[in-house]
Amino acid sequence: MDKNKKKRIAFHTVGCKLNFSETSAISQLLDGNEFEIVDFNDDADFYVLNTCAVTKNAEKKCRNIISKVNNHHPDAKIIAVGCYSQLKPDDFKTLSGVDVVLGSEEKFKLKDYITSPSEENGEQVTECSGISREFNSAYSFGDRTRTFLKVQDGCDYFCSYCTIPFARGRSRNAHSDEIVRQAAEIAQKGSKEIILTGVNVGDFGQST
Repeated sequence: MDKNKKKRIAFHTVGCKLNFSETSAISQLLDGNEFEIVDFNDDADFYVLNTCAVTKNAEKKCRNIISKVNNHHPDAKIIAVGCYSQLKPDDFKTLSGVDVVLGSEEKFKLKDYITSPSEENGEQVTECSGISREFNSAYSFGDRTRTFLKVQDGCDYFCSYCTIPFARGRSRNAHSDEIVRQAAEIAQKGSKEIILTGVNVGDFGQST
């Protein structure tokens, strides 16, 4: 790969509005001088899939997307991030073409992993450090008419049928002052509608 040429990177999201906000935030962390964001259907050097594990069908959809990308772009690097990656990282070892697997916390450090020496050596990089404890701010912008602003993450209830506490950790949120600041920033960018999103928005304020 030409080191002086911008790397083409494409993002795709499976799952909830919270995932959409985080995918957009992750993409905004990339240096525009180094990376060019392209449509997921276009040719790219990297394909990033923000995964979902809320149902077996969601997991199957993620695997199918990865297989399709690998078939159409065998020379590209595929990065799986998010809830499915966090809960079942070993599932991706059996999928051809997956180069990097990042959990709920590591996905916000995407650039560090896709430019690492181990990634260049062709070895699969798997980093899922456990249940996330940090609140990573995020909002979507530019890919939809509405902006999804993340205000809360995680859940404390540990319902028997639900894996969210294991995928996203305990309930936590940003301080209200930070959310107001982000909302003003979004408005200045021209967004006309802001949707507040989270895993359990009703728990907002419990961690601050």
